[in-house]
Amino acid sequence: MAVLAVVVVVGVIFRKSGASLIWYDEVASILLAWLTYYGAALAALNRAHIGMPTLLDRLRGTSRTALVLFGEVCTISFFAVLTWAGVRVLTVLGGTSLVSLPSVPMSLAQSVIPIGAVLFIAAQLLTIGDVLGSVKRTDTIAGERTLVAVDPEGVDR
Repeated sequence: MAVLAVVVVVGVIFRKSGASLIWYDEVASILLAWLTYYGAALAALNRAHIGMPTLLDRLRGTSRTALVLFGEVCTISFFAVLTWAGVRVLTVLGGTSLVSLPSVPMSLAQSVIPIGAVLFIAAQLLTIGDVLGSVKRTDTIAGERTLVAVDPEGVDR
């Protein structure tokens, strides 16, 4: 994130001085994509992605465990397909390079797709035991965020 901020600030400074850098826009876009994929994997590790807590709260026992397992299988399957597609993209882009930086291969820029997907799968697999354990023990899924309603009458103004 810091590298992205530096690239954008340097690009703005050069543009304001009248000597635009031809590469900063493309590099900033790629860095933003990397930040997004790696951030998604980190969020998966912390179980901070959108879930279905209302539906899960209505279920108990085996049906609740089955729904959680179904969600895990769907998520891991999606990212397995994304990994496969990302590797296919890398083979297609094998000999190409960035437009503004011909010395940088396009496969380096696009490698974030399969790498991010594998990291997401790893995060799911690392935390699935905690999730399944919490399904059986409590009413709240491990890592699931719970919204708390605030009474507007009790808020200091």
